[in-house]
Amino acid sequence: MGILDGRKGLILGVANKRSVAWACARALQREGMELALTFANDRLEGNVRELAGELGVKTVLPCDVTRDADMDALVDSVGTAFGQLDCIVHAVAFAKREELTGNYIDTSKEGYQLAQEVSVFSLPAVSRRMVPLMEGREGSIVTLTYIGSERVIPNYNVMGVAKAALEASVRYLAHDLGPRGIRVNAISAGPIRTLSAAGIEGFATILDTIAARAPLRRNITAEEVGDTCAFLAGPHSRGITGSTIYVDAGYHIMGL
Repeated sequence: MGILDGRKGLILGVANKRSVAWACARALQREGMELALTFANDRLEGNVRELAGELGVKTVLPCDVTRDADMDALVDSVGTAFGQLDCIVHAVAFAKREELTGNYIDTSKEGYQLAQEVSVFSLPAVSRRMVPLMEGREGSIVTLTYIGSERVIPNYNVMGVAKAALEASVRYLAHDLGPRGIRVNAISAGPIRTLSAAGIEGFATILDTIAARAPLRRNITAEEVGDTCAFLAGPHSRGITGSTIYVDAGYHIMGL
């Protein structure tokens, strides 16, 4: 038996086998949670359905977080499939490739707004809609962030600002939803070779720097993030909310 037996979870952001969201899905499913996965568009649907099949996940739903109608329909679909919900894993983030190079001062208005809408506003937007399914169930909402929210990471630019806003949203949501029995936390993961990370100029250098300077002298794996997600989704973390948990081989403690 797993620590999440009998619980229901929704994961937004699974894209491929290298995505951190996929590692979270595997960890939650391993611990007994019944899952629903979402896909953002037609291009991703086939891949997400194939991955869902590997886990035996039957509920695969469309959700473009820039569309209110999609998020409204998602609530109805999850309610029909599960009747209730115990966990949301928010692993949704996006910035235009051209915003992830050069200088932050050159960020376009359109690029800034898009990064904020997809990567930040989607968290309270989805959470608000799902509260009726989660209230009073000791539910858990988990999102993914990165140390670029606190420190300057070359070329991370608009995503660093978005992640800072996301972490602030975690704190405010934790305050709002705590009385309803729902916890909200973030995992600040070290750099991992994912499809989205490939869009950051100089990413290989970032990996090498972390491995050389982190206390554990290595990079982390997506599986380590998944295990932390399972912990935050379950009863062993029932006293933790509004927090950012670092899974980065200790790099966040370093000054140089």
